[in-house]
Amino acid sequence: MKTKLLESVEQKSLRPQTPYFEVGDTVDVHCRIVEGEKVRTQIFTGTVISRKGRGMNEMFTVRRMIGDEGVERVFPLNSPNVIDIRPIRSGKSRRAKLYYLRDRVGKGVRLSQRHSKHTVSK
Repeated sequence: MKTKLLESVEQKSLRPQTPYFEVGDTVDVHCRIVEGEKVRTQIFTGTVISRKGRGMNEMFTVRRMIGDEGVERVFPLNSPNVIDIRPIRSGKSRRAKLYYLRDRVGKGVRLSQRHSKHTVSK
């Protein structure tokens, strides 16, 4: 249980509007990459396989296949380096964590589509 003081301090650092996405959805994560003095934006597209934490500590894991290799990245939801999160496709899942997708290859990785629209939560 958090104290009111901690919640008020965290409230200043939270993202004002977080897009609505669930586990199983395909998302584009626009993240800022700093290389020396250069700053660029990189887009990581993949399936959300888990979400955990709450408030400032909320994280989500995105998995994508590059060739025959699976690549996973864990992003903090409220990080200033995560510029934008854009849901592309809604996938139907009956689990909270989709770690079983790590063992699948080819068409077995695809999830069936859920017919719902993505909206920005307030």
